Amino acid sequence: MQQQIRHIVLRESKRANVGHIGSALSIADLLAALYGGILQVASPEDPDRDRFILSKGHAALALYAALQLRGWLSAEQLATYCADGSFLGVHPEHELRGIDFATGSLGHGLSIGAGAALAARLQKSGRRVFVLMSDAECNEGSVWEAAMFAAHHRLSNLIGIIDLNGQQAFGYTADVLDLAHMGAKWSAFGWDVHEVDGHDVGQITEAVGRLGRSGPPHMLVARTTFGKGVSYMQSQIKWHYWPMSDEDYRLALEELEN
Repeated sequence: MQQQIRHIVLRESKRANVGHIGSALSIADLLAALYGGILQVASPEDPDRDRFILSKGHAALALYAALQLRGWLSAEQLATYCADGSFLGVHPEHELRGIDFATGSLGHGLSIGAGAALAARLQKSGRRVFVLMSDAECNEGSVWEAAMFAAHHRLSNLIGIIDLNGQQAFGYTADVLDLAHMGAKWSAFGWDVHEVDGHDVGQITEAVGRLGRSGPPHMLVARTTFGKGVSYMQSQIKWHYWPMSDEDYRLALEELEN
């Protein structure tokens, strides 16, 4: 599923001539693990389904790909990505089937997730809430306010995932505002922390399967490579915004297919 997500990300970003490709490729394996089996969602209309929030909303094309592979978004809808009048913009809109919360401004997804997890508890629902964040979002104070809130209320039904790829729009995270010892930071805030290879679907799935249903909220610190799957994009800042040329696209497809 992760390679299908990558193919769709490349195809649709080339057709629309937009960027954010590296961010989307970074989370393809995480989304494959989530939408390939972790998320309990019989139907997007089921009120007791698990919730998923893509806090790093600029990687929405990877989420659209996962929704299309699950059959919740048609190929025709996907082909309108970033076209005039389409609901499929660079950031996810909650009007779309399978998307509960619109995101765009970074650093807010975890606050939304904490509220959704508390609501599930008050409604005595067994649903869980997953929030996929970028590491750069942890530069923002709002993330740590949500971290304290969730730990205080011991929201064990809240699972955060950090896409730890070490870079952001204008530079490497270590140079912009260093986030060393990420796991230790979340542990200090009272979270149950697990570190995983963010490109190993089996390891991600196994780690989530071990999470307790009581106690503190959980955080998976997922080590990833920005632009994973296309060698010339990997860990290169310009692929945060840069669109592909025809030659870039040809080379990227060649790498994925080989």
